[in-house]
Amino acid sequence: MAIKQFNLPDIGDFDSVDVIEVLVSEGDTVDVDDTLITLESDKAAMEIPSPFKGKVTRVTVSVGDKVGEGDPICEIDAEEEGGEAEEEKAAQTQPEEKPEEKAPAEPEKPAEAPAKAAERPAPAPAATGEKPVNAQAAGAQYHASPSVRAFARKLGADLSRVQGSGPKGRITREDVEGHIKSVMQGAAGGPAAAGAGIPPIPEVDFAQFGDTEEQDLPRIKKISGKHLHACWLNIPHVTQFDDADITELDAFRKSMKPRAEKEGVKLTPLVFVMKAAVAALKAFPQFNASLSADGEKLIVKKYFHIGIAVDTPNGLMVPVVRDVDQKGIFELSAELMELSQKARDGKLSPNDMKGASFSISSLGGIGGTQFTPIVNAPEVAILGLSKAEMKPVWNGSEFEPRLVMPFSVSYDHRVVDGAEGVRFTTQLAEYLTDIRQLLL
Repeated sequence: MAIKQFNLPDIGDFDSVDVIEVLVSEGDTVDVDDTLITLESDKAAMEIPSPFKGKVTRVTVSVGDKVGEGDPICEIDAEEEGGEAEEEKAAQTQPEEKPEEKAPAEPEKPAEAPAKAAERPAPAPAATGEKPVNAQAAGAQYHASPSVRAFARKLGADLSRVQGSGPKGRITREDVEGHIKSVMQGAAGGPAAAGAGIPPIPEVDFAQFGDTEEQDLPRIKKISGKHLHACWLNIPHVTQFDDADITELDAFRKSMKPRAEKEGVKLTPLVFVMKAAVAALKAFPQFNASLSADGEKLIVKKYFHIGIAVDTPNGLMVPVVRDVDQKGIFELSAELMELSQKARDGKLSPNDMKGASFSISSLGGIGGTQFTPIVNAPEVAILGLSKAEMKPVWNGSEFEPRLVMPFSVSYDHRVVDGAEGVRFTTQLAEYLTDIRQLLL
C-alpha cells in the first residue's frame, strides 16, 4: 500500500469548473473507475473516476469548489498493482508513445514497422491481458496502446467514440484529450447535444430596441433548467386537473395547532397532502414507478419517498422526504421544516435530493388557480397544488361555503393513460376531502 495523490487531469479549455458532487469521503474504499467527483461546465457534466484501487485517506475538494487541471482531488492509500495492472504500468513506462507520435509524419519507412507490429495483436485483448475501457467498448474496432487505454480509463472516456488520428486510425493520447474537451464543450454527442435536431430560436440583438442588462443565470437554474428541458423533450406529458374540498382537513389542522406548537413544528396542509398522496399511490402503484431504459418494463417502487419542490433565492430545489408512509404528521412536519431550511440556506447534500418516487410542487402559499408541473424524470408523475379559497358549493338544497383547493397531476402518458389519470386524481380528492379514509 502507498499513499497516492490524485490530481485533476486535463478536461479541456477551462480555467476552472464547478464541483457539483463529491461521492467519496475519508475512509471509503474505491476500485479503479469508481467515480470520485462530478464536475460541470456551462455545457455538460463529467464524472471523474479513480485511477487507483484502495482506501481514501483524504478528500481535498467540496461541493461548490472550482477546480482546474492539476488541482488535488484526494489521496488514496492504493493497493499494490499486479497482474494486468503491472502489464499496463510497464507499458506506460515503455517508449511506445514516441514512435507513435512521430508516425503520422512518416519520415522513414522503417519507423513504421514497429507500429504495425504493435497493431497486429491489438484486436486480441485476451493475449495481452488488456481489457476494454468499459462495457460499451467491448469488441469495438479501434486501435490504442495500453497506455492510451489506461489514460482513457482514467478519464472515463469511451474509446469506441474516439476518432483516431494515428496510422490506420490508431488512437493517440491527444485524440482522447480532444474527445474529452469536445464532450465538456457540448459536442461529440455529449449531454448538451441532446435535442440538437430541434430548430434553435434565432438570436436577437435586444439592444437595438432599448437599454438592456445582462445577468448571470444562477447555477441552480442552469442545472435544473437542463434537467427540466430533458424531461419535457423525452416525456409525453398529460396534465389532469381537479379540485378537493379540504374544509374538514383544514379544520382538523387548525385544531391540532396547539399540540403542534408544543412539538415545536408548524403544521401545514402540505403534510396532510403528502399522506393522502401516499395512500393514492398505494391504490395506483403505476404512479409510484419508473420506466426502464428500454421502455419495455415498469419498475414499481415499494418505498414512498416524496420530493418536495422548495422555492429558494437561487432557484427551485427538490429535497426528498423518505418513507412518508412510515411517519406521523408531526414527524413529517419537523423533517419538512428542516429540509426546507437547508434548501434555502444552500446546504442540501446530493443525497438529500436523490431517490424520490413521486414529487409535489406546492404554489398554494403564493397564489394561482392551476398550473402544469413538469414530470421530474425518472419519476412518472408529479402533483401540483394551487391556492385554496372559499367557494359556494351546492350541497343539494343550498349553497354553503367550502374551502376548495385546486390541484393538478402531470404524468408520463407512456405509463399512465387518461382513464387511470382521472381515477388517481378522483381518489386523491376523496382522501383530501375526508382524511378519515386514511385510517381504513
